[in-house]
Amino acid sequence: SHRHHVLHDQEVDKRTCVPMNHLWEQQAPYTVCNSSLSEYGVLGFELGFAMASPNALVCWEAQFGDFHNTAQCIIDQFISSGQAKWVRHNGIVLLLPHGMEGMGPEHSSARPERFLQMSNDDSDAYPFSEQFEVSQLYECNWIVVNCSTPANYFHVLRRQILLPFRKPLIILTPKSLLRHPEAKSSFDEMVSGTTFQRVIPENGLAAHASHEVKRVIFCTGKVYYDLVKERKNQDLEKQVAITRLEQISPFPFDLLREELDKYPCADLVWCQEEHKNSGYYDYVKPRFRTIVNHIRPIWYVGREPAAAAATGNKNMHLVSLRRFLDTAFNLEAFEGKT
Repeated sequence: SHRHHVLHDQEVDKRTCVPMNHLWEQQAPYTVCNSSLSEYGVLGFELGFAMASPNALVCWEAQFGDFHNTAQCIIDQFISSGQAKWVRHNGIVLLLPHGMEGMGPEHSSARPERFLQMSNDDSDAYPFSEQFEVSQLYECNWIVVNCSTPANYFHVLRRQILLPFRKPLIILTPKSLLRHPEAKSSFDEMVSGTTFQRVIPENGLAAHASHEVKRVIFCTGKVYYDLVKERKNQDLEKQVAITRLEQISPFPFDLLREELDKYPCADLVWCQEEHKNSGYYDYVKPRFRTIVNHIRPIWYVGREPAAAAATGNKNMHLVSLRRFLDTAFNLEAFEGKT
């Protein structure tokens, strides 16, 4: 787990070891610090540290993603708009544990909708260029990702420090995926020649028989593993394709255009575990519509709108999960609708 960075000797007082400082010779120094639960003060300090040390990879992690709300002033006033207001680049990384796991309204949602609403990319503009990926990153005010594999998590941190410019990076970090048996990567996915995948397309049976696919489900984060398990249980691996958005903002128009072209006759569904008035739907819907020139609808599957970020009742959490999984794989759910 990424929270177990400092090893303590149980027999010798104050004797510690940080394994990340012993990976190879001449590596950069690695420092891990516990801080007080003063998100406003600590995030402000880390922002200043990242500003003064642009070649350092500065990561600040909230205890839970929800808790960044007490640092909202730093995020709104300085991180999201710092470049636009003061022409200053900053490469700070916000690690925000996020996932609907039945843990209640204060330990579930990092409120990705807030970060996406403050993203400056245009939902109606789809500029074609050879350097589309790099130009998007250069022009955006920050980057929002939700990585579903260890390899992609590794690559997005590596990309962050190797970019020739600095942008804030918001990572909706995994929680249960730290222990999920399917959330694993081979070291072959982290060697020379491999890179961060903004989109991870369907690569199973559906991808090899695209003419038989009746529905393409787009999602991000850990809900992917719930969807894959349910698809297998319902024996729909040929009829339903599942594509993951690993980088949500700036929006990967180019790669999603390729995915949509693979399945011209399939229903398009956005599935999220968050409530409809939160999460990603309001951000991704107009962008999907731009890609398809407003000809094909993108249907919503997920939890109903709610005032709280999550329910505090575990049984209600499981019931709502079951409900939206059933809808996601009901191939007749949207027939006759426009």
